[in-house]
Amino acid sequence: MIHLDDFSVHVGQRAKVQHLTLRIPHATLHAIIGPAGSGKTTLLRALDLLGPHRDDARLSGTARVADTDIVALSAVRWPDPRVVATHRRRVGIVFAVPHPLPGSIFENVAFGARRAGVQGTTLTARVEEALRHARLWEEVHDRLDLPAARLSGGQQQRLCLARALAVQPQVLLLDEPCSGLDPISTAQIEETLRVLAGTMTCVLVTNSLAQARRVSDDTTFLLGGRLVETGPTAQLFTDPQDARTRDYVAGRFG
Repeated sequence: MIHLDDFSVHVGQRAKVQHLTLRIPHATLHAIIGPAGSGKTTLLRALDLLGPHRDDARLSGTARVADTDIVALSAVRWPDPRVVATHRRRVGIVFAVPHPLPGSIFENVAFGARRAGVQGTTLTARVEEALRHARLWEEVHDRLDLPAARLSGGQQQRLCLARALAVQPQVLLLDEPCSGLDPISTAQIEETLRVLAGTMTCVLVTNSLAQARRVSDDTTFLLGGRLVETGPTAQLFTDPQDARTRDYVAGRFG
């Protein structure tokens, strides 16, 4: 589902991601770990085409994400907005800080699906399904007209997850989705991710090594924008092959 070969991301004169080669198959949960400045967030934004179109980032190498050649698309100065929109329906993203849209809970979740042409009872069912996947339906089903901004922080994060899921993406990118959340909300999101990983590709950027160990099938360790080591999570944490990985997972730096 995600195929990267010699993939780099430059922002200005600086290489934020350098010569990354990585395969992330369908129906897996892949964690990306590394200290601040290792290129984790830059990578996610590039995969969703946010980097080239909002950060003035330049992509090079080869990168196919959900059947889209994102390097070729990013090189087009004025890409067809319909092509970009199609890509972003296939590739959802959830950020560390929730950003609910103005309007009600229902309108927030329905936003992307409605723009994709989903209407009527199908749209209503899609919203309910997404809220159930995000473990939020039982808390809000009787007040869907409530302004989304009135939800708690943990509820807003799960709302943003539901909004991403309502367009039924093939790939879900998550950038520290549990940062600042209480343990209960964190557990709810982790449970959701494990379920979702059975049907879609999930890529989780996390600064919590414990979270990566709990939920991911495979883990990639980035350092200074470069891939140091990647492999099955259990192996990477218990028997890392690179001394830098060994030091990082042992807490000796980062």
